[in-house]
Amino acid sequence: MAASVDLSRVIFIVMREMRGPLIALICVYSISILGMVFIPGIELNGEKQYMSIFYAFYFMTYTATTTGFGEIPMEFSNAQRFWAIICLYLSVITWLYAISTIVVLLKNPFLRSAVSEWQFSRGVQRITEPFVILCGFGDTGSVLTRGLSDYGYPAVIIDSSEERIKAVKLRDYSMAVPAFCGDASVPKHLLEAGLRRSNCRAVIAITNSEEVNLKISALARVLNPDIAIISMSKVEVFEETLSTLGGEVHVVDPFKTFAKVLASTMRNPGFYSFNNWLVRDKSANLESYITPPIGKWVICGYGRMGQEVNRVLCRYGIKTAVIDPHDCEESTCIDRYIMGRTTTITLNGAGVEDAVGILSGTNNDGHNLGILLNASRLNRNLFTIVRQNRHENEIAFRATNVDMIMQPTLVAARKILFILIAPLLKTFFRYLLENKLGREEEMETVIRELSDKVGKKVPHLVTVDFTWQKSKAVMLLLKNGEKVLLGDLIKDPRARDKNLDLVVFVIKTSDMEIVLPSNHYPVKENDQLLFCGTALAHRLFNATINSEYKLHYVRSGEYVPRSYLMKWIIRKRLQKGSI
Repeated sequence: MAASVDLSRVIFIVMREMRGPLIALICVYSISILGMVFIPGIELNGEKQYMSIFYAFYFMTYTATTTGFGEIPMEFSNAQRFWAIICLYLSVITWLYAISTIVVLLKNPFLRSAVSEWQFSRGVQRITEPFVILCGFGDTGSVLTRGLSDYGYPAVIIDSSEERIKAVKLRDYSMAVPAFCGDASVPKHLLEAGLRRSNCRAVIAITNSEEVNLKISALARVLNPDIAIISMSKVEVFEETLSTLGGEVHVVDPFKTFAKVLASTMRNPGFYSFNNWLVRDKSANLESYITPPIGKWVICGYGRMGQEVNRVLCRYGIKTAVIDPHDCEESTCIDRYIMGRTTTITLNGAGVEDAVGILSGTNNDGHNLGILLNASRLNRNLFTIVRQNRHENEIAFRATNVDMIMQPTLVAARKILFILIAPLLKTFFRYLLENKLGREEEMETVIRELSDKVGKKVPHLVTVDFTWQKSKAVMLLLKNGEKVLLGDLIKDPRARDKNLDLVVFVIKTSDMEIVLPSNHYPVKENDQLLFCGTALAHRLFNATINSEYKLHYVRSGEYVPRSYLMKWIIRKRLQKGSI
């Protein structure tokens, strides 16, 4: 419907602007053709010859293209030649008028907007698999779109910046990404982006404005009550409002997310490296653990990040010294608060020489780098955490050898990516990070197994639904009352004595979630499974659950003939008793 409306707009704008030239062309050609018809030609056999309407139209047509076929169907009279001269000059002038109008029309911003809107709607209609609507293509949107593309997940983009939309079309995504320059908080644009389509899975609001994100989320809930909403927010007031919209709503706060990662790392040193490895961080190493030390910390910049990190440190009984230009209302666990910019004097006043760690968390990358250089000169043994605000500064931050880098846009993009492609990962992390005996050993076991099976290859988080659409072969066996074990499904369909290079994290049933399930678990219809493995393991696993031949082999070790010829040969050999 949206595409037809946009096409109507295009046609209306074209017809409105071309109305004058079209009327002029019709009038000039009509008068010219009528003149050629009624003006007598040469005499033939004593009779005046007249041109037919068809030949008059033919003459005017080929002369308009500057193609000269001569005087046809017969030689012209002088009167016809004189009229032809008048017609040629009139038609040339009229065509120049029409062409100039077309040039002006092509520069018309309303036409260009309508055409791009129509093309955008057409591109969205061509998407047949599940997709998401991405409102905002800044640093977060760019990183998220790349991640979705790598996982083969289509995205539709709306952004108010024309330059960003142009950048989308230059990216080498693995699939088409329809993008439109417009205001995502306008209901019409959300509908054009496919908000009400059955395969639209979620609306993601990650613009630079908290109010716009809230408006987009509210509009999406009103226009489609069943749609999932993911919104980025860094202000608690907006987070509270978003949480009351109803339905499936995920509020992503990068500062709170990082604080949870920091808390988890302090409890389990392997978590930070494990988390970064799962999101394909280039610098991540499963075998290198990061352990934030216990002792005095210096926090430079007491905004949202500084406050969230301070709460985490306070939970572990760690006292902090804070340096910030603004007054502080919250003083929990703050041993010393120094108002002012972070300089050598204020760092010394905060006792950086006796500290074990420092957080450089201002909203200015230049200040953050300067703080790190000053602090490392005063105390070379500091554990360092730094906030990187802009993605293009990554090279500079990597060169500083910081222990932990917090980039809000990257943290938010990774969190959203996990929500979309691996919703059960939250259950897996919650289980491993529980304060229970043996959890740290279980995480180390998982990390060792992943290191052996995946190693330095790119990890793939895969969510599998055991439904008729996603695992046809398994459903056929379950329908016939047979039991399908998880241990059989993870066998290599090329050689069943080996397992695929993957580790099963979670299985979600209708009434429970099983973390690190046993190979003896019997799969049921509508179960959801999350595993991590290589790209090849993903393809082979998908082949097993959708091919009755491969599934039969991994379960029994026997090959079932597929072709009619092989079936006939085996049937004959069975009849002869040679098998």
